[in-house]
Amino acid sequence: MAVKDFIRERFFPHIWCPGCGHGIVLNSLLRAVESLGMSKNEIVMVSGIGCSSRISGYLDFHTLHTIHGRALAFATGVKLSRPELNLIVPMGDGDALAIGGNHFIHAARRNIDLTAIVMNNRIYGMTGGQFSPLSGCGVMATTAPFATVDAGFDVVELARAAGATFVARSTAYHVQQLTKLLRDAILHEGFSVVEVLTQCPTYFGRRNKMGGAVEMLKWFKENTTPVGSKAKAENPALIERGIFVQKEMPEYCKAYDQVIERAQKGKK
Repeated sequence: MAVKDFIRERFFPHIWCPGCGHGIVLNSLLRAVESLGMSKNEIVMVSGIGCSSRISGYLDFHTLHTIHGRALAFATGVKLSRPELNLIVPMGDGDALAIGGNHFIHAARRNIDLTAIVMNNRIYGMTGGQFSPLSGCGVMATTAPFATVDAGFDVVELARAAGATFVARSTAYHVQQLTKLLRDAILHEGFSVVEVLTQCPTYFGRRNKMGGAVEMLKWFKENTTPVGSKAKAENPALIERGIFVQKEMPEYCKAYDQVIERAQKGKK
């Protein structure tokens, strides 16, 4: 793989902790882009703030590193002004579903052609290990030394309910599946969401006694199952992975172009 064609070598080594799953997501994303044969100039990466959001700085595409929680808002502006470009928006727990939660549901509702990658490590890693909207109950964090009582969002169900037309989930362990899902999401015309369960051994793994990166990856292997599998019926606690939603609906930019066309005809 021609890695050097897609990365900004001058920004390496990266800032991620040893064993962090975000590098695996970066690898799968590069493989997906390469398989599509896209030019770098056809892609725009937009990210906010956080460990996961640093991914945009390492890629030699058009990139915007924006403010916390507003990555989808910036990406929407770029897409409306240059609809021919492919917008990819990598986000973490907070950017996607805490401060950025409202932008997430409305981007899904509009069905604008963006690919949202939600890297779910169930913790705020860059700012010191606080619990997040994806942590779930019973999680130890710096802001929950006696465990959380907040229920976590189900990213897939939230995206589905908000109207996203492509919704998928994979893990940092299932790299081949992840590459394929990212490829499918980029190709999909509409709002695409790919949730990636990633490991944070520094804060989540250590505080919750899940071990290091290898043990956490093994957990993803043993506690997930393909969508609709017999194993899920036998063990409801298993987390499903694969494609949950894939449907065709009017895409926002194209629908808006029709509004402009009608307005211009009305002026005449």
